[in-house]
Amino acid sequence: MRWTYLPSKIEVHAQVRIGVGVGAPAREGTSMLKVVHDASASNESAGGSLLDEIVRDGARQMLAAALQAEVAVYIEAFADEVDEAGRRLVVRNGHHGSREVTTAAGAIPVRAPRVNDKRVDPITGQRQRFASAILPAWARKSPKVAEVLPLLYLHGLSSGDFGPALTQFLGSGAGLSAATITRLTKDWQDEAAAFNKRSLAETDYVYVWVDGIHLKVRLEQDKVCLLVMIGVRADGSKELIALDDGHRESTESWLDLLRCCKRRGMRAPVLAVGDGALGFWAAVRQVFPEAREQRCWFHKIANVLNVLPKSAQPGAKAALAEIWNAEDKDHAKAAAKAFVADYGAKWPKAAAKITEDLDVLLAFYDYPAEHWIHLRTTNPIESTFATVRLRQRVTKGPGSRAAGVAMAFKLIESAQARWRAVNAPHLVALVRAGATFKNGQLVERDDDETGAAA
Repeated sequence: MRWTYLPSKIEVHAQVRIGVGVGAPAREGTSMLKVVHDASASNESAGGSLLDEIVRDGARQMLAAALQAEVAVYIEAFADEVDEAGRRLVVRNGHHGSREVTTAAGAIPVRAPRVNDKRVDPITGQRQRFASAILPAWARKSPKVAEVLPLLYLHGLSSGDFGPALTQFLGSGAGLSAATITRLTKDWQDEAAAFNKRSLAETDYVYVWVDGIHLKVRLEQDKVCLLVMIGVRADGSKELIALDDGHRESTESWLDLLRCCKRRGMRAPVLAVGDGALGFWAAVRQVFPEAREQRCWFHKIANVLNVLPKSAQPGAKAALAEIWNAEDKDHAKAAAKAFVADYGAKWPKAAAKITEDLDVLLAFYDYPAEHWIHLRTTNPIESTFATVRLRQRVTKGPGSRAAGVAMAFKLIESAQARWRAVNAPHLVALVRAGATFKNGQLVERDDDETGAAA
């Protein structure tokens, strides 16, 4: 038995509920899908599989129904507004020209309904215009498709490859030509430049994560080193603070970035988290000397294991976990002593990497226990760039240093929308206020101490 897809025989009526303003009317329909069996046809068509065709056609008809319902609600909302002759000021006016919109379901042809709105704004004197919330004017791709473009670019896909590559997955490369990608790249560069000039005076970052991300640059011998700063606001939410092009994570590059942030109103963070090899630490001691330091355990573990033979690495990794995962700072110090006793005689370099940085490795224990999981590593940066920076075989990189920064900016911007706030976000403000935490718990001040301080 074979099944074939016949668009003219498929009927999809989407159930839609769309409102304009409070109390706006809504329209509802029923859903029905009919597939006509044709024993003589193949399950594969020239444009793809039967399943893909059904999904695309269903999406097209549901989108058309949604747009029709949106316009109907808009017109109905202003049905009482008429001109001197009693004619409605807001009416239907046919359809716009057909266009393809690239979505996660593939390329969908759309003919959006047109609205003739003759109302005039009494203040500005300008004509009112209908703006679809579902399909903005001139939209050629959904936001989800736009999010993947920077990631593909950072993976080395050239601007001319987007159309052919995405056509294989989405059924069309419409709106993704080389010229379109080049224009988007230019727009993103402008957005990244404006972002790094915004004022920081109104935002308080209590914790910050910092790291340097290295990317290969096509047509250039050097690498792009992206200096990334992500912060935790007083309300517990995470936010990108700055992203700039540096030179090998040098102190001078970090100094330039930190001084720029300070000029724009950034306040010193309470705690900064980063890799011990960064030039950031020398820079932050000059610009924000009051900020405390926390070394990233993710990087530290990798550095320790790197100087150990493979046979000793599993045991050492477990011993290191006893330190960073201890119930409090005292137990962590005891676990560090045990690590030195077990590995120091044979591998003194491994032991030294722990003992020399022990204070800044255990700084996170002086903050709320709920925040420890966030403060031990630079995971917010690592996870965002994981698929890009862990690539071993590099074929092509961003087309220029400016493009590399812009693409990374858009990658973080997309990821930022999915970042969760830190655990117990209400405690972040207490950290900024100087509250004392012991073993992860808030230490309440005695009344006598409070009175003496007053």
